[in-house]
Amino acid sequence: MKRPVRSVGIVARGASRVAARTASELTDWLLRRKIAVALDEAILRVRGMQGVPAFDPAESYDLVVVLGGDGTLLSVARSLGSNVPILGVNVGRLGFLTELMRSELYPTLVKVLAGEYGVEERFLLDAELHRASGSTVRYRAFNDAVIAKSAEARIIELNLHIDGRLVAHIRADGLIVSTPSGSTAYNLSAGGPIVFPTLPVAVLTPICPHALSLRPIVVPDESNIAISLDTPLEEVYLSVDGQESSNLGYQDKVKVKRSASSVHLVRLGDRTFYDSLRDKLGWGG
Repeated sequence: MKRPVRSVGIVARGASRVAARTASELTDWLLRRKIAVALDEAILRVRGMQGVPAFDPAESYDLVVVLGGDGTLLSVARSLGSNVPILGVNVGRLGFLTELMRSELYPTLVKVLAGEYGVEERFLLDAELHRASGSTVRYRAFNDAVIAKSAEARIIELNLHIDGRLVAHIRADGLIVSTPSGSTAYNLSAGGPIVFPTLPVAVLTPICPHALSLRPIVVPDESNIAISLDTPLEEVYLSVDGQESSNLGYQDKVKVKRSASSVHLVRLGDRTFYDSLRDKLGWGG
């Protein structure tokens, strides 16, 4: 049962003039329709808008509109509650997640306000960095958690365990643990498979492995994945969605599992994931 849209949060990529202008226009459009609007602080400062509250991801909104590229949507999605539908509008480049074009925004919103839309659930990953010293750092990933060496470091060694069992001793530049949503991101560039975004699986893809027999592996989403760094004296990092990172030390361990939280993306019309693949990757047809 879709709830009526009475409050909307708007987040825009601050570096984009197009996104900032669209956010301002959209705010006026919604306010004329008696819908409460919260706008992210960066745009409030840029546009000098008065009387509009700042967007707060901890608040409850009936809809959040994200104006930008996939990176903007990633940062918003990780911080929102599970039941808030997100409408992504692409003012970036590739846009697998923000597949709605700016020219489609207002016709689409008319349908959304009328309740004529679907919601697609995407799961997240919880990644915990357990340091050998005993401290723990926690992250949440929409696309992926990546362990990778720096440009100057030599090849690194990782021990991969799944559900407590040793799977592989990996010598490589790193390892990607990806959600299905993230399969078209770094995973794809590293030679991993494209995965339908609602499948209950996770993808593990070695980055430039030393042994050609080390190939990507797809595992059930309830798997408990653990990766420990077995290389001392090299510069290695854990990166989450390419936006948050921590350095890794010798014998530090990263544990990854499916999060209890999920993301709800607004979907409309007959456009499918296969249409996106054909358009975004230039498959033709």
